[in-house]
Amino acid sequence: MTGEKMAENHSLNSLEIARTRSARPRRQRSLSLRAGVVAISVFGVLVPERIHAEDPSAVQAEARPLESQSPLTGGEITPELERAVVRGMEFLVSRQQADGSFGNSAITSIAAIALMSAGNLPGRGQYGEQVERAVNFVLDSAQDSGLLSGEDSHGSMYAHGFATLMLAEVYGMTGDDRVKEKLQAAVNLIQRAQNREGGWRYTPMPLDADVSVTICQVMALRAARDAGIKVDRRVIERAIEYVKKCQNSDGGFRYMLGQDGSMFPRSAAGVATLFYAGVTEGPEVERGLAYIDRFRPGQGAQEQSHYFYGHYYAVQSMMLAGGEWWNRWFPAIREELIARQDRTTGAWSRDVTEEYATAMALIILQMPNRYLPVFSGKGPGT
Repeated sequence: MTGEKMAENHSLNSLEIARTRSARPRRQRSLSLRAGVVAISVFGVLVPERIHAEDPSAVQAEARPLESQSPLTGGEITPELERAVVRGMEFLVSRQQADGSFGNSAITSIAAIALMSAGNLPGRGQYGEQVERAVNFVLDSAQDSGLLSGEDSHGSMYAHGFATLMLAEVYGMTGDDRVKEKLQAAVNLIQRAQNREGGWRYTPMPLDADVSVTICQVMALRAARDAGIKVDRRVIERAIEYVKKCQNSDGGFRYMLGQDGSMFPRSAAGVATLFYAGVTEGPEVERGLAYIDRFRPGQGAQEQSHYFYGHYYAVQSMMLAGGEWWNRWFPAIREELIARQDRTTGAWSRDVTEEYATAMALIILQMPNRYLPVFSGKGPGT
């Protein structure tokens, strides 16, 4: 195994610290949130539009996709997919622990996003209670620095990125002030941690950078900006420059500057970074999409490590690209994931933990729902 490969495996496998806990005592809190929707624009002018619970005209946000949005192409959600999601959800909520977590802060945040992708919000929807408890766990894990991770792990910026993304989605759809406070601090930490190359690495120190950590931060910043949190445009511009420099001649992406070699998971992350940073067209995007498409399920490409991580970003890239990219990709990954599900337990496995794999699979399968602003498929200026 090459040094580069070992570094990336260590980086992504930091998510496996799934049973660690912060030594700091946590205060028991309850989260009472309002349902709502948010106007979407990628790093443009954003005006949150929230629906108050006391408004009799308010419709439960968990009952439908974002306003004025139709399905991407139609036909994505099949009866088989619906059954797989129901079984997966039942398994996932059965694994939530007494403190509201599903493991560490990263996996808890991913699990909450999976539940929210079905239309649940804190305290609302079939699994609203589980979402609320997960959100409270992440909020109580926040450190004074703004870091949203109670675990002393080498990959704390992974947890921070996913947790910031989750809180941004919650705040964008609820307007809860307690979430806003932690979210703003989390965004400030991300901006401070960007290194001189324009990327991010395992810890909140601006030392070095890699593509796999960078996408977590850019996506979190995009979601926070969508929710009305101030994000420095220069941070995004530097991130774009960094990711473009990481692209290889074959359209894929290297793990870090100074290294070489393309792989599917980090290449999917690289393309998603460009999209979420507002780069929706151009040679880098087209070459990146073409590289990812080599690994479309059913194409006979050799399966690479970090399966769920790669497909999580690949399906988002194809959704944001739209058209034939999406029309070819989603049915292929839908059928492959349905076939991989454990028919007895409803879980997915073989990657980090069952909670992680199941949550990632559920997010991928529910992408057509478009309940969450960050997964809306909207582009800049909309």
